[in-house]
Parts: sequence; C-alpha cells; structure tokens
Amino acid sequence: MSQYRTFTAADAVEYARQYGQQADPQALVSADEIGDGNLNLVFKIRDADGVSRVIVKQALPYVRCVGESWPLTLDRARIEAETLLIHGALCSRHTVQVLHHDPELAVMVQEDLSDHHIWRSELVKGRYYPLAAGQLAEYLAQTLFHTSDFYQTAQLKKAEVSRFSNPELCQITEDLFFSDPYQHHERNQFDEVLLPQVLALRDDAALKLAVAGLKHRFLSKAEALLHGDIHSGSIFVAEGKLKAIDAEFGFYGPIGFDIGTALGNLLLNYCGLPGLFGPRDAAAGREQRLQDVRELWLIFADRFLALCHQHSRDATLALPGYAEQFLQQVWTDAVGYCGTELIRRTIGLAHVADLDSITDPEMRAECQRSALNLGRALIVNAPYIGHIDALLARIRQHG
Repeated sequence: MSQYRTFTAADAVEYARQYGQQADPQALVSADEIGDGNLNLVFKIRDADGVSRVIVKQALPYVRCVGESWPLTLDRARIEAETLLIHGALCSRHTVQVLHHDPELAVMVQEDLSDHHIWRSELVKGRYYPLAAGQLAEYLAQTLFHTSDFYQTAQLKKAEVSRFSNPELCQITEDLFFSDPYQHHERNQFDEVLLPQVLALRDDAALKLAVAGLKHRFLSKAEALLHGDIHSGSIFVAEGKLKAIDAEFGFYGPIGFDIGTALGNLLLNYCGLPGLFGPRDAAAGREQRLQDVRELWLIFADRFLALCHQHSRDATLALPGYAEQFLQQVWTDAVGYCGTELIRRTIGLAHVADLDSITDPEMRAECQRSALNLGRALIVNAPYIGHIDALLARIRQHG
C-alpha cells in the first residue's frame, strides 16, 4: 500500500518511469521542480537530451506560500485528478490528460505541455491567441452542462456532489473571495497607496451585502462539477490550442462561478494593460480583451443552450424556455463573481502579474484602482446588467 512521502526529483523520475506511459521509460533521466503555485510540487521529467516528456505533480500537505502552519488535506489530489479525468472525458481537446494518479501518494502523472504557454504570461506579453476565448467557452459549456441536472440523473448527481465534496479548498475560496478583502486580515496584501480605497470597500454596506449573496450562492448552489479555479494561470495555450490544468479546487458549485472567474481574469488584464504598454498598444489590447469577454460569454451561452435543447434528460428542465431562464441567472451570478475576482486579485492574498508586473508605481496604483472600481461596480450592479453588451458598456464607462 502506498504511504505518503514528499517526492524528491529522483522519486519523480522513478515514478514517471513506472507510470508515464513512455515507449522507453529508462530514457527518463532527470527532473526539474517548476511549481510556482501555492499548493503543489510540479516536476518536469526530462530525457537524456533534456527534452521534457511528462509531468509529475504532487500535492503538499500545507499551503506552500505559508508553510506547515496552514495544513491541507491530501484528498484534494484525488479530487483534482478525478475532476480532470471527468472533464477530459467530456472535453478531451481542452483538458490536460491525466496518465495516472495515486490518491495515497497524492500524486498524478500528466501529459507534457511544453509546446504550450501559460495564458496569463502570454496576455501580459501582449501575445494574442484568437481562438482561445472560444475554446475556453467550449470547455466550460461541455463540462458544466454534462455534470449538471440537465444531463445527470438526480441519483448520480447527488452521489457525485458527495464524492467531490472539497471543504478545505472551498474554504480557501470562501475566505479569499468573499471575506478577507472586505475586512482587516493578515493575508491581504496591497500597497499603502491603496489604503483609502481598501478602507472604503470595508465600509461599503451595499457592496458587502451583494458579496454576502454571492458567498451564499457559492455555499449552496451545487449546479455542476466546476473546475473551481479557472483563471488565466490555469490555462495553457498554443497556436490553435487550449488546455485547462490545475483543478484541485473542483467541486459541485454555481456554474456562474467558473464563468465569472474566467471573465474576471480577462478583465484583470484589461485593467493592467495601460501600465504594461504604450497608449496605442494598450488601447488596442483593451479592445481585444473586451471582444474576448464578449466571445467567451456568447459562445458559452450558445453551446450550453444547444446542449440543453438537444441532450437534456430531465423532462421538466427540458420545457421550452427554462434553459434560457436558467442561463440568465448564470449570467447574473457570473457578473458578480467576476467582480469578486477583480477585487481579491488586487488586494487579497494571490495577486496577478497583469497588475503586479507594472514597474511604474503610480501607473500600477492607477491600474489597481481601476480593477477595484470595476470590481465593485460589477458586484453591486450585477442584477441590473442584463446582457453582455450592457456589461461591455459598463466596463467602458469605468475606463
């Protein structure tokens, strides 16, 4: 029986030889630990020519950036692997392939994506992938529809909700999205220049009431098996290709949360572009991000509705007009969750390079204020932003 131990590079190589599905396992000779997240070790396993062939990922029993004072369950590795396996079966083209996983060692072996790039890094560099927004929309539509009540039987759905109960990782989301940014907390991180705006957010009764509603829906709406952390750092892109990775936050939750998180990361880039590029390039990039936002929602909505109309298994939910009514609530949720992503990534624990890599302090602060202002506007006004063009108008209004 497997017993947990933290892998060394040598352990990772040996494990990849056993489970990496390589034609010549002994050709794997070295490993580089490349994990830059907060929860895992990630090893690139290379052959004698230095070519990366496979990835070995192991969950740590604590939050990496904090240390052993913030312990975490290792069961999240099982949840991540099984979420990716399910999502891969539903949308293999846009989900990283899991070759093997061991829940006791909290380790999995994945396909190597060295020919891809992290989408956030590409966005920060100003590199455009014209198919990416549509491909992400397809991934979200396929995975969220097929794990929802429209498609799964009630009995299977209830069993799956239990199997993917992920209380510790959900607690992190609940704290970082809905609690920490709106109070004094040691995990919050922001430049002193933002303090007046941070204090204003903490005293904003209308904002906090809207956030309470978003948190309650996050806690109570088990609508589909979410990725749970589908930001631009959890997506690999290449020319004509996109793959989602890092699903350790997977659980059954509100569909609008995954959509809102994806939209929020495009808008974080939108807010940061004036600090990353000159005026002309920034303006062109911002317009492209708005088109990405529009495309992401419209393609998702079109595909999700088509799946509902063609493949819904519940006769009541298949009634004409119900899927459209449901999707309108998903949209409202998504706009609100998008706003929480903007705020928490600006003043909470986990920041993004779209803002933090801006070298000029004054411009960085201006872009951060823009993200905070936009985030608040989306959260408070989500019930009144009825469609995608109204959202784009609201964003342009905030500059």
